[in-house]
Amino acid sequence: MPELPEVETVRRGLAPVLEGHRLSRVEMRRPDLRFPFPEGFVQRLAGARVTALRRRAKYLLADLDRGETLIAHLGMSGRFRVEGAGAGAPGRFHRAAGDDPRHDHVVFETEAGGRVVYHDPRRFGFMGLAPTEDLEQHPWFAAMGPEPLSDAFGGGRLAEAFRDRRQGPKTLLLDQRTVAGLGNIYVCEALHEARISPFRPAGRLSRPRLDVLAETVKAVLARALAAGGSTLRDFAAADGALGYFQHSFRAYDREDEACPNPGCTGRIRRRVQAGRSTFWCPSCQR
Repeated sequence: MPELPEVETVRRGLAPVLEGHRLSRVEMRRPDLRFPFPEGFVQRLAGARVTALRRRAKYLLADLDRGETLIAHLGMSGRFRVEGAGAGAPGRFHRAAGDDPRHDHVVFETEAGGRVVYHDPRRFGFMGLAPTEDLEQHPWFAAMGPEPLSDAFGGGRLAEAFRDRRQGPKTLLLDQRTVAGLGNIYVCEALHEARISPFRPAGRLSRPRLDVLAETVKAVLARALAAGGSTLRDFAAADGALGYFQHSFRAYDREDEACPNPGCTGRIRRRVQAGRSTFWCPSCQR
């Protein structure tokens, strides 16, 4: 599933095509994705202007001049593709080899000539509409923690969330109530770089180590954003470009490789937790 860097990369690619532009036409090619589309989906979007394109955790948010926000989640295989040569569009995007047009489920066209297609073979993504002013109270967002790249996230936030907890820090960092937008890849990478065991009871971590962990999370995400995210299976940016942060993984998907942490002679190991692979170095992550 795309994590924060991938979703932010998509947002940045879509912004020039959608932000400030009016949707002249919206085509819905099926009644549902993971969930049914909202009632009147096409009518509520057609003719509306996108005033801002934002991201919250792993969600894309398109604020409309009608007081509603289009909410989109990519799920496992969803992606947006920019087509056309309208204002802000980078030029025509050619369909990737193997892409089946039957999986193009929603089409957005703007008055400026831009065209954005939502493609999702597995249909685990979803879209919704909600009043913009009430968005923070929406069930999808009400319990979310702070954005990890914001000033609201730091060692103090982790100390509060980890206090007296017996679960490992990986489990708690994946909980969107602790911090919003982190997923398996970047949590594994951050814990490895900070040399913190994913299995150590989180409540036993000292405040200095939590300060280091919070800063490491920010640093890992910043590097991933600069690399356009990670492409392991389906992810691609709006212009079709693939992310390349996967070439810089230090722990994730590096089972049996030598640990790259300076001074460590251990090897990366893998353990399955709740159906997810945890990659870590038993020698230096304590």
